[in-house]
Amino acid sequence: MNDRVHRVALAGNPNVGKTTLFNWLTGSRHRVANYPGTTVETREGRLRSAPGEVVIVDLPGTYAFSAHTDEERVAAAALIDRAPDLVVQVADATNLERNLYLTMQLFEMGLPVVLALNMCDAAAAHGVEVDCAALEGELGVPVVPTVGHRGRGVAELDEAIRAALARPDPPRGTPPPLDAALDRAVTSLEKTAVRPPGSDGAPALTRWRALTLLEHGAAALGPAACDRELEAAVERVRREFTAETGEPPGARIAAARYARVAEVCARAVRRRAAAPLTRSDRIDRVLAHPVWGVPVFLAVMYAMFTAVFRLGDPPMRWLEARFEQAATAIHSFWPDGRWTWLESLLVDGVLAGVGGVLSFVPNILLLFAAIAVLEDSGYLARAALLSDRLMRRIGLHGRSFIPLLIGFGCTVPAILATRTLETRRDRLTTMLILPLISCGARLPIYSLLIPAFFPAPWRAPMLFAMYLTGIALAILAALVLRRTIFRGEPEPLLLELPPYRRPSLRGVLTHMLDRGWMYVRKAGTLILAISIALWALTSFPRLPESAAAGLEPPEARAAALAYSAAGRIGRTLEPVLRPMGFDWRIGTAMIGAFAAKEVFVAQLGIVFAVADEEDATPLRERLQAAYPPRTGLCMMLFMLIGTPCMATVAVTRRESGSWRWPALQFGGLTALAWLLTTAVNQIALRLGG
Repeated sequence: MNDRVHRVALAGNPNVGKTTLFNWLTGSRHRVANYPGTTVETREGRLRSAPGEVVIVDLPGTYAFSAHTDEERVAAAALIDRAPDLVVQVADATNLERNLYLTMQLFEMGLPVVLALNMCDAAAAHGVEVDCAALEGELGVPVVPTVGHRGRGVAELDEAIRAALARPDPPRGTPPPLDAALDRAVTSLEKTAVRPPGSDGAPALTRWRALTLLEHGAAALGPAACDRELEAAVERVRREFTAETGEPPGARIAAARYARVAEVCARAVRRRAAAPLTRSDRIDRVLAHPVWGVPVFLAVMYAMFTAVFRLGDPPMRWLEARFEQAATAIHSFWPDGRWTWLESLLVDGVLAGVGGVLSFVPNILLLFAAIAVLEDSGYLARAALLSDRLMRRIGLHGRSFIPLLIGFGCTVPAILATRTLETRRDRLTTMLILPLISCGARLPIYSLLIPAFFPAPWRAPMLFAMYLTGIALAILAALVLRRTIFRGEPEPLLLELPPYRRPSLRGVLTHMLDRGWMYVRKAGTLILAISIALWALTSFPRLPESAAAGLEPPEARAAALAYSAAGRIGRTLEPVLRPMGFDWRIGTAMIGAFAAKEVFVAQLGIVFAVADEEDATPLRERLQAAYPPRTGLCMMLFMLIGTPCMATVAVTRRESGSWRWPALQFGGLTALAWLLTTAVNQIALRLGG
């Protein structure tokens, strides 16, 4: 190899062990990078045996390069726009026919390929014998058998990569032959200007683009790559082909690929007449059973949910105590009467805002560790399969169940958990409705308001009703979104059930630390900025000393908040708040609650000048004296539905890649909260309060 750095793309279907092999090849020295406009991840790392010469890029798992999903678009862009020096395709030896379909497309692109035949042990257990020498002869590219989870064949794969890169003519397979009608259609499109801007016009790449246009139409390459003339030419060729052959070109192209795959497998794959029943098959008789599998699945999800938040609670409280100690230390060492605004910024802005974010890190680390265990063990695919029937009825995907369940603990890790969903449409739908699930931060609000306004026999039913209301609204919102913005049939749940495996400690830790660092780095920066902005709103302008003279500390805090920009905004919004039964005091508390829902309770304590904010009894008494029960119900309803917290907004922005979706989430849910809360208040008024 010469002195330049070579790029090697790691491609393959989902659940074939790409990332496991990636970690073996790179020693887990990788970074996570988002491609522009999408949240689908790739990983990059240096080849351990040649760290200064070869970069390995782990692409999203995909079944094809048709550009229908984010995974397909990202993988296709990485291979076409940034053509690598070599593609290592990881194939599942237990289902070689499906995996070789992707191989045929790589050959059509004209890319050099090395085939890593993974899960050879599982194939043998299923009675599948692959003759690697015959397969290599049929495909014309190196074939390396591997067992990724045990590290077998990794050294041989490393050697094959370096040998292929050292060759002046890297190994390229022969594309599947096309019949005369297909060949004429592709040749016709090749003569049309289909080279992308900046492309060197390599013949193989041009033919691949022509083949893609013929298969999927001009829209497959996106609006930036197509003009009206090209689109008209593509549709004309597609119509002429269908008229000539009586079938669409996409079906004929797929048939040509599968015909070549069948020919290869007939010569290289042998199956025993009766494969023995594997351990995974025996486990699935219970865990994937249509009847018994559901309660087992619910028990597993409940155990995961409980473990994450119970085990995460002690370190979370420890972190909160450390931030409180830091705030106390700043107060004790700060010179009296000097730069008090800077002291407030550090304590009430930076420490309070960032501390609120970082205190969730233990929960998030445990959550992603649990997800990694479920995914690496093979159970997550079964969980999606079992919940798919229920979720499809409301327009969601089977994998959406897990983020919704996590949302009862905290919306932020629930949004991060939407990364397990395969399509952008499913991810966005789930993200947008997640704030309607009552998270743990709303429980302090319910704990304050329900005893304040409702007698003891009503308290448990009211708490249960709030949780049910959120679930019902989330279902309705999902139905509306899937019939409007995200119109279309739910994506079918296409997945292969991988065999059960024992998760590796290194894989779980890598997954956990990776996602935890992303949360701290990406969410923390934006939340810090929002925290400072909220601090400024609640701190300036400052109450003149003459106005605060003679007031007790609680009354002084209340007067200062009323005098601040947040208090003035609350008074300005009072005409909008009044139909819901709210006044400026509730409005001011809601502005502060944007930092975190539970802050609503502390802000009410400040507004009502309660001396001890930790003791809810005086605050309940003042709320009872100030408002009727219907206002208490309306406050809970609005805090359930409206104004998602800043952490939710920040993470939605990061995960969606655009401000459009958090703006829609915040504005839409707040408008819905206003409408429903106003309706409840007005109906209660007309029924006598």
